[in-house]
Amino acid sequence: MSAPRVVVIGAGFGGLALAIRLQSAGARTVLLEGRERPGGRAYVYEDQGFTFDAGPTVVTAPNTIEELYALSGRSLGDYVELLPVDPFYRLTWPDGFQLEYNEDSEQVCRQIAAKNPRDAEGYRRFLGYSEDVFREGYEKLGHVPFQDFSSMLRALPQLIRLRSWRSVYSVVSDYLEDPQLRQAFSFQSLLIGGNPFHVSSIYALIHALERKWGVHFPRGGTGALVRGMARLFTDLGGELHLASPVDRIETRNGRVSGVITAGGRHFPATAVASNADVVHTYRHLLRDSDRGPAAARRLMRQRFSMSLFVVYFGLKRQHPQLAHHTVLFGPRYRELLADIFDRGVLADDFSLYLHAPGRSDPSLAPPGCDTFYALTPVPNLARGQIDWSSAGPKLRDRILAAVEERCIPGLREDLVTSRIFTPDDFAGELNAHLGSAFSLEPLLTQSAWFRVHNRDDRLGGLYFVGAGTHPGAGIPGVVGSAKATASLMVSDLDLARQ
Repeated sequence: MSAPRVVVIGAGFGGLALAIRLQSAGARTVLLEGRERPGGRAYVYEDQGFTFDAGPTVVTAPNTIEELYALSGRSLGDYVELLPVDPFYRLTWPDGFQLEYNEDSEQVCRQIAAKNPRDAEGYRRFLGYSEDVFREGYEKLGHVPFQDFSSMLRALPQLIRLRSWRSVYSVVSDYLEDPQLRQAFSFQSLLIGGNPFHVSSIYALIHALERKWGVHFPRGGTGALVRGMARLFTDLGGELHLASPVDRIETRNGRVSGVITAGGRHFPATAVASNADVVHTYRHLLRDSDRGPAAARRLMRQRFSMSLFVVYFGLKRQHPQLAHHTVLFGPRYRELLADIFDRGVLADDFSLYLHAPGRSDPSLAPPGCDTFYALTPVPNLARGQIDWSSAGPKLRDRILAAVEERCIPGLREDLVTSRIFTPDDFAGELNAHLGSAFSLEPLLTQSAWFRVHNRDDRLGGLYFVGAGTHPGAGIPGVVGSAKATASLMVSDLDLARQ
């Protein structure tokens, strides 16, 4: 029996992970990527000897990536080396308070007790809650598809027990009194595109996930992890086409039948899985079908995540005093997030995530130099109030000045190169609806069964993988979505019998 031919659109983490699983299961898998390199949001820029990871740089749950290699008897270590990051994060505030968040929970507790003695025991209880949510929300539900409402009903008793209707911030506040400590243990939902004052407390599981496996960084940068996954896929016999943007998905008699690229190349397929933006997939790639426009209109009524503004910069001196990951909280928290998520306002203040990969791998910059990016959440393009062509350079200058003041003295004098990435770029280069950085906002009413399903309900042979489908954004989320989607495709295509 001839193996079915499957096309996966988009070589981000989700698309790569799904393509590896399908090829390992015996499907003849074609992976199409519009840009000249794989990676999607995990792209790589190179300039004057500096290497800049464009997207996700916090690698957690490495077991989910190791599993992709084990499917074919291979080892992740033969393709890429993951380095432990310590501390996980350095958290800093304008008043000088600093928290070194690492794998030593007792050391973390001592720092918390020095800030507010009552919160040390509160943190231990919060960690227990986070571990409970992790077991129920991640280990049991994070890799299985929610294709019908009955699957949601089966999960409902546990969701109620875990107070999932409450926000991450409100549940954290049950355990911690100090306002800065509440920020320290609620901001993690921003890593998957969620406002901690909006998203379900289920996402408090991120804390336990980090503690279980640690935080890692690939030698050579996140791009090295992408290249390792792409090489695994081709080593398995998979077919990878770069610089091949997809123009449309063909349908016939209520099923997908193939894919046509912008260059006119036709790839017939038994099934198609999209790692592209979910709105772009329905609205543009399926524009000629009955299903596409209607599904796009429904999706466009939902809430999408914030966007991001990123400044990549290289310096002619090294700064070993920095941690690999630093979070620089601004003077406001709740009000700033309301500006970003609710009001669509580009505020005068900001909070920043500073990535300094040279602490783990100095080879990402020329000898004696250092490479960085500084990222801040900003409104998506829903309200169209911000002209990024003029606002972008101004915000870049303000961010570099803030980083110089708070942790890198002499930054602007040592600046060798810089570039920015704005919400307009998310929309233009990544086809992200409204320039959102994480697709649909991970609200409870937009999670699990309420999120875009891993398999389309009406159009046969159409599947989704990545941030827009279950379980959501972040490397563990999109790699988990690949496992959920692959389970459906292996069953539907009867690959176990091939």
